[in-house]
Amino acid sequence: MERWKGRVALVTGASVGIGAAVARALVQHGMKVVGCARNVDKIEKLAAECQSAGYSGTLIPYKCDLSNEEEILSMFSAIRTLHQGVDVCVNNAGLAHAEPLLSGRTHGWRNMIDVNVLALSICTREAYQSMKERNIDDGHIININSMAGHRMVHSADSHFYCATKYAVTALTEGLRQELREAKTHIRATSISPGLVETEFAFRLHNSDPEKAAATYESIKCLKAEDIANAVTYVLSAPPHVQIGDVQMRPVEQVS
Repeated sequence: MERWKGRVALVTGASVGIGAAVARALVQHGMKVVGCARNVDKIEKLAAECQSAGYSGTLIPYKCDLSNEEEILSMFSAIRTLHQGVDVCVNNAGLAHAEPLLSGRTHGWRNMIDVNVLALSICTREAYQSMKERNIDDGHIININSMAGHRMVHSADSHFYCATKYAVTALTEGLRQELREAKTHIRATSISPGLVETEFAFRLHNSDPEKAAATYESIKCLKAEDIANAVTYVLSAPPHVQIGDVQMRPVEQVS
């Protein structure tokens, strides 16, 4: 990770869970991390914790609603003005609504597409353009995907969410191919965790906290820090090594 010291990373959805763990890890390794979310209070608290811990990097909170393209573009413009541009983009933000295919509400489906697919694609495009205009040839775009992007979960509440994550799998491979066609050494990686103990299930089952809690009690789940470790692992690979797809799940998880 030595070569990333002082360079700029964007981490979306950095207020809680995996995003917060990734932001902390990158700051610990000396990176300048722009952490964005709709609510930055928790990112501001995390930034203060990183500073108190004496980490060599810095965490810069940025308020951004990723379902709004104008706000995303404004964020990239601010990063360009204040920090030159993005060298690493970690597309972590994602959400799920319990909206089955046969009875789900359109606005829930649309919100999942807006955040899980479109925001990821817009951030990827803008990050690449930022790298290209500065002749950065060793950048990295990391998509935090899901095992739900590789097999369907046997729950109607999750089927549309799975579709958005299958899209992330396809988008990451498409990105890799386009980067090769562009003759750049910028790398693209998809990291697909299985069950991770975060606030995710409590947001999905916000009307049934007992159901959410039971999700994490059945087996020993992954921790957000496990995914953060995977991010630093792929970033620390030699520049000629492309780690395209990382699938990780709890040992006890069946599928």
